[in-house]
Amino acid sequence: MSTIRQALTALDRDAAGRSMMDLAAELYPIPRSLTGDGVRATLDRIARRMPLERHELPTGTQILDWTVPREWNPREAWIRDPSGRRVVDLADHSLHLVGYSTPVHRRMTLDELLPHLHSLPEQPDLIPYRTSYYEETWGFCLPHRLLASLPDGEHEVCIDASLEDGSMTWGEFLLPGSSAEEVLISSHVCHPQLANDNLSGIAVALHLAEALGRVSERRYSYRFLFAPGGIGAIAWLARNRERLDTFRHGLIAANLGDAGGFHYKRSRRGDREIDRAVAAALANLGEDLVTEDFFPFGYDERQYCSPGFDLPVGVLTRTPWGRYPEYHTSADDLSFISAEALAGSLAAYLATAAMLEEGDVRNCAEGSSGERQRRRPRVPDSVGDRRYRNLKPFGEPQLGRRGLYGGLGGAGRREFEIAMLWVLNQSDGEHSLDDIAERSGLPEGLLGEAADALLEAGLLEEQA
Repeated sequence: MSTIRQALTALDRDAAGRSMMDLAAELYPIPRSLTGDGVRATLDRIARRMPLERHELPTGTQILDWTVPREWNPREAWIRDPSGRRVVDLADHSLHLVGYSTPVHRRMTLDELLPHLHSLPEQPDLIPYRTSYYEETWGFCLPHRLLASLPDGEHEVCIDASLEDGSMTWGEFLLPGSSAEEVLISSHVCHPQLANDNLSGIAVALHLAEALGRVSERRYSYRFLFAPGGIGAIAWLARNRERLDTFRHGLIAANLGDAGGFHYKRSRRGDREIDRAVAAALANLGEDLVTEDFFPFGYDERQYCSPGFDLPVGVLTRTPWGRYPEYHTSADDLSFISAEALAGSLAAYLATAAMLEEGDVRNCAEGSSGERQRRRPRVPDSVGDRRYRNLKPFGEPQLGRRGLYGGLGGAGRREFEIAMLWVLNQSDGEHSLDDIAERSGLPEGLLGEAADALLEAGLLEEQA
């Protein structure tokens, strides 16, 4: 097949959808985390379909402001009630164990156990997803109905897991084109048993690589990255800083299998070619597209679009992260995604690649059924006039080890932490706190408090 446009026309959506569902079903039971054998097993299965280049970074390796953590591998985890019955068991669902839980085997009263249990009272039948990558603790997640029914008395808790020096793993595949200029498709491989927020992105990325591989005429080279979220992208950026000048466009692939319509989060600048290409491609497909300005939290766009790198990366999804009730719960299972939605997402990515290959999208209309996020009215004051420069602009700095970020991941969005991320991302010496408030919609007072905390931590310097 000669062109990507022809590959899009010839796409057998039924067959592609079935194939992506099969892949998701194969990957679903694997207990993934930030590091460990679950990531390697996931990459092994991807490597059956494409020649992945594997990378292992040893524990303790410094990557930008971060350090590769110890490797975590869970083997067994359960809670027995006073009758001896296992009421929570990792073997039943990977989400039952808080990610990176430290080993423990002890008996304790229900009152002693409760601080280590996590549930969703507003969704009492679902298991939440929680992690504690950078703060040593342990815990279990369970449906709130089950938690509420636990009897008084002595419970036995067992977590058999290793947390020791090892490595962090990621895989990438480069499909060369006639030019060395690259398009990056980035997917995270660290979430256990979450079909939409993990496996849908992997499935679409892999099938996109296969479809592009059957095209004989490719102007761009296409790089497919399968890495743990956050620190995986940071590691890739740290190891590739010297050749980022070949990087032209990028997309984060996630949340591509649900029944929602398409959603696009623009790059940090908001006017890059990838931003126009996605809008034009979806319009050509006859698909509605809701677009949104960049904000500095979510997936790995927050690393690629940090002020030091400021790469042209957007996020093309269906329903965005955190905006569907199944998000980061056991309801994000294989029944939540569909072959039809995955096939439509693959077509959207192929159409975007075709638009990029065909060149000039400078005059393409955005074609969005949504609006840019509403900006708050500008109210200048002495706080708002302050400008800062981020002293750790390449990727996000590690806020947790400075006491600025909560240790338990997935426990909800905290407004102060979001304010810090906004200040870090926009503090390039040019944007005042008032500018950041206008763009983010956050109160200037809160942004001022965030800036003070970052200043005290040595992450900002105030500009004259």
